[in-house]
Amino acid sequence: MSAAPAVRTRITSMLGCRYPVILPGMSWISTPELVAAVSNAGGVGILATGPLSAEETRQAIRKVRELAPGKPFGIGATLLMPGAKENAEVALEEEVPLINISLGKAQWIADGAHSYGGRILATVTNAKHAEAALTAGADALMATGHEAAAHGGDVTSLCLIPALASRFPHVPIVGAGGFADGRGLSAALTLGADAVAMGSRFAITHESPLASAIKERVAEASLTGGSTESDTIYGKNFDGIPARVLKSPASLRLNAKPASFPTVLYRALEAAKEMNMPLWKVVPGLLTQWDKMYIVAQFGAATEALKAATIDGRLGDEGVQFIGQSQGLIHDVPTVDELMQRIMYASQAITTETAKRFREE
Repeated sequence: MSAAPAVRTRITSMLGCRYPVILPGMSWISTPELVAAVSNAGGVGILATGPLSAEETRQAIRKVRELAPGKPFGIGATLLMPGAKENAEVALEEEVPLINISLGKAQWIADGAHSYGGRILATVTNAKHAEAALTAGADALMATGHEAAAHGGDVTSLCLIPALASRFPHVPIVGAGGFADGRGLSAALTLGADAVAMGSRFAITHESPLASAIKERVAEASLTGGSTESDTIYGKNFDGIPARVLKSPASLRLNAKPASFPTVLYRALEAAKEMNMPLWKVVPGLLTQWDKMYIVAQFGAATEALKAATIDGRLGDEGVQFIGQSQGLIHDVPTVDELMQRIMYASQAITTETAKRFREE
C-alpha cells in the first residue's frame, strides 16, 4: 500500500513534517528509538529529558539524529523541575529543531532557538497560560485537555482547542488529550488545531519501551479486566500536580490523600540520588521557594511508583502509570509506521465522508 497523502497545516509547514501527528515527551517512554520511529513515519517525535542528565540528553539527541537523519524532532523541558535548565541549554547547543516547554516560561530559550531557526512549542491548559507563553516567545501552543495522560488541565479538549484557536487565531495549535485515531485527528483539525499529540497511543506500539504488561493491560478490549476510557483517576495527591493515571490499587491508594512531608522529602532525595542530581539543587529550594519546591519534591517522590509501572510493568500495590482517557480507543500494539498510516488513511476517509454531508438540496 502506498503512503497516505501528506497533510498541509501550519504545524507541518513550520516543522517540515509530512503528517500533523506528534509524540509528546513521556518519561521513560519517549526514548530516542520511539522518537525516531515517529519522525521517520512522517510525524514529529519529542524526546523526554526529565530522567536524563545534561550529558545523557546530548547523547540522546545525537542518537535521534543517527536513527532519523534529516527528520524533524524535538525535546521536552519541564522548567519547574531540577535539571531542565541544563537540558534546555544542551538542546540549544545541539540546535534541536523544536523545544517543548511546560510549567514555566523562559524567553532565553526562545531567543536561543530562534537564533538558529528552531521553534518553541509551549504546553498550556488555559488561555492565561497561553498568553504568557506567547509573550515569552512561544511559536505554537500544545493545548492539553482534561482527557490527557499525566498533567492535563480542567478544561476538555473539545472546549479548549476552539477557545484558544479563536483567541489566538494566528498561532498554530497542537491538540493533546483524547486523541488516538483518525477520527480524533479529523475532529481536532475541525476544532481549530493544526496537529494532534498522541502520547497514550504511541506508548502502546511495538517500538515503545513501555513494559509489555502495561501494553497488554491497556490494549485489552474486555470490559472485565481490560482498560476502558473510564478506568483512569484524575487528582493531585499522587505527584503534587493534577494528573491522570491508570486505575490500579496503587494509584487509588496514593491518590486518596497527600503523602506526609517527611515521606515526600525522603523519597525525593532518594530519587535525586538515583538520577545523579546534586542534593543542593533540591534542599535549598524547599527552604526558599516552598510552594514550588514542595511540588518538585512530591513529583520526585512519585518517581519510584512511575518506574515500577512504566519500566517493570508492576501495577498492583506498587506501580502507577500515566495514561489518558484515550486508552479506551486502544486495542492493539502495532508498529509506529502501521499506526501512522492507519490514522492518516482513516482521517482522510472520515474528512471526505463528512464533507459529502454538506450539499445543496
